[in-house]
Amino acid sequence: MSLELSIVLPVYNEGPAVVPLLRRLAAVAPGPNEIIVVYDFDEDTTVAPVRALTPELPGLRLLRNDLGRGVLNAIKAGIADSHGTFVLVTMADGSDEPTDIEPMLERGRAGADVVAASRYMRGGRQVGGPRLKGLLSRAAGLSLHWLGSVPIHDPTSNFKLYRRSFLDATPIESTAGFELALELTVKATLGSRRLAEVPTTWRDRTSGQSNFKLRKWLPHYVHWYIVAFRGRLRRRPRAA
Repeated sequence: MSLELSIVLPVYNEGPAVVPLLRRLAAVAPGPNEIIVVYDFDEDTTVAPVRALTPELPGLRLLRNDLGRGVLNAIKAGIADSHGTFVLVTMADGSDEPTDIEPMLERGRAGADVVAASRYMRGGRQVGGPRLKGLLSRAAGLSLHWLGSVPIHDPTSNFKLYRRSFLDATPIESTAGFELALELTVKATLGSRRLAEVPTTWRDRTSGQSNFKLRKWLPHYVHWYIVAFRGRLRRRPRAA
């Protein structure tokens, strides 16, 4: 049976707190779909609760990331091992809203190659989180949208849906972490792919510890920001 949707969920010591989220994901993505929980090491506290939940949720499975530790390699491993026509990346901290998945799928079914759950479009918002991180994300996203011709308002959001054919045709160059979402958005834009978005409410995690490393990853975000603007200038028609 073919799968319409693969949900890739990178985890790091989430423990039993991940169980309610997995039940919500399974509820909003029923049918022939899969949820791939990607972990780095066998001692991760997420593994046992997920393994215990698999009899209840047939589409749920564990995948050990053997590409090297870290969220980037976990996402890459999950994408490589997924089978759906669409691949959705979401986080295990409860910040993303599972009820947005069906509207995102609708945009994908309508032809979009990349669909973002957007905090910065009309109807979207962000609740909590570090102020500097939020300010930089908003400034980057809106400037890329209004000045860099990126069709969506929230290119740095990692809560995104991708068409499998786009992923298969797009090599991943990111080397640090969450900048992967920006890379794929920029490449989709420069490749004249169809991008879409739905409004979302992002809420800062209420348990556990964030693995977002702003100082370490910022230069990698800046790289793809520059690539987007350079690509826009190259595509600009020359004056007669």
